[in-house]
Amino acid sequence: MPTVDELKQTAVAAIDQRKDEIVEIAKTVLANPETGFTEQKTARLVQEKFKSLGIPFRSNLAITGVKGVVEGGAGTGPSVSVIGELDSLRVLEHPYHDETTGAAHACGHHAQIGNMLGAMIGIMVPDVLKALSGRIIPFAVPAEEFIEVERRMLLRDEGKIEFMGGKQELIQMGEFGDIDMAMMCHTSSDRVPLTVGGTSNAHIVKYVEFIGRGSHAGGSPHLGINALNAAVFALSAVNANRETFRDQDVVRVHGIITHGGEAVSAVPANVTLEWRVRSGNLQALEMNSAKVDRSFKAGAMAVGAKVRITNIPGYMPLRNDPIMQDVFKYNAIDLLGKAGLRVRNSGHNGGGSTDMGDLSQIIPVIHPYCGGATGTGHGKDYLVQDYNVSVVNPAKAMAMTVIDLLANGAEKAKEIVDKTESPMTKDKYVNSQRNRAEVIEFDGAKA
Repeated sequence: MPTVDELKQTAVAAIDQRKDEIVEIAKTVLANPETGFTEQKTARLVQEKFKSLGIPFRSNLAITGVKGVVEGGAGTGPSVSVIGELDSLRVLEHPYHDETTGAAHACGHHAQIGNMLGAMIGIMVPDVLKALSGRIIPFAVPAEEFIEVERRMLLRDEGKIEFMGGKQELIQMGEFGDIDMAMMCHTSSDRVPLTVGGTSNAHIVKYVEFIGRGSHAGGSPHLGINALNAAVFALSAVNANRETFRDQDVVRVHGIITHGGEAVSAVPANVTLEWRVRSGNLQALEMNSAKVDRSFKAGAMAVGAKVRITNIPGYMPLRNDPIMQDVFKYNAIDLLGKAGLRVRNSGHNGGGSTDMGDLSQIIPVIHPYCGGATGTGHGKDYLVQDYNVSVVNPAKAMAMTVIDLLANGAEKAKEIVDKTESPMTKDKYVNSQRNRAEVIEFDGAKA
């Protein structure tokens, strides 16, 4: 029977042998970007790779998700998921954007699909797999980037989804019910090859409609109610509140105007905004969200318009499981040396948000970052330059971590299951998110 170290060496060798293929997977996804809940080409690619590896799978989960299940050969045990995110952003100036949709991988999710499949190439070596207890669940999930809210609201109204983030919806569907712990590696433009630790912001998403009255902007502006002016007043009110946002809460309030009127010669009757409020904890998020809602009402009141605020449950803060993180750290150092790993304290918050935070509320997870990219995340210059760092190394580290968790009768994975007390059950999470959803109607003319 091979030792755990020998199993890892076998998995790493298999990944090295096929590293060109693994990198090519990531580059193929880069060249075919798709935004959340539209990732049909990317999902088909994952399905093809699962088939070639002999991984049974189910598809069309939360529209495009693909979930494989692999049984270890050494008996029963916990289930460990290796996750890759299917979706892209929309960045029209990105060199690899889709000319029709504007979709572009300006956040590195294409590398995630590569490193998830790369990890499975290492794990699926027969000598490795037969030594593992429990199950390995590779999972390609949709819609982590919370964008295109109007389109997702239509999907919700059509009954195709309930929640608008991919892992949120998959949790609601029960697709993480048979998973005991999960991991993924996200790219970054840091020079350090691998980083562990830290947390992320919670957020709430707002779709805001200012409703005024149209009229001729030159001949009879006094007969109109300018919805754009209401929006401008509202944004000024939001900015007036910024001095009240506490630094320790890592508050971010930002958004875009998605519709600003019909014609320059008409007083704008309908103006819509897609807005976001982020904070480091749910209590601060609730408080800051209320301030922003109050600001939107103030804008409507200023000109006598109406406003409809649709508050959509966003993501929760990330919790990295300490035992899983220690296992990953050990393997990262074994691969790259101590200089190749950075460890952040659990309170480090970069200001962004991820639905891996939602999953971390119900099961143990880790969400390490891998380098290899340059530029600004979500910007036109964000590009993966070193695929060995962003795809091959994370694939090895995750395969090695899965082996540590599930070898020796899955002793380490069982320890994690026994010692972890997650803040929420699946039902508590779903109910909490449903309670965060609300529609606020306010008539500024009657206030």
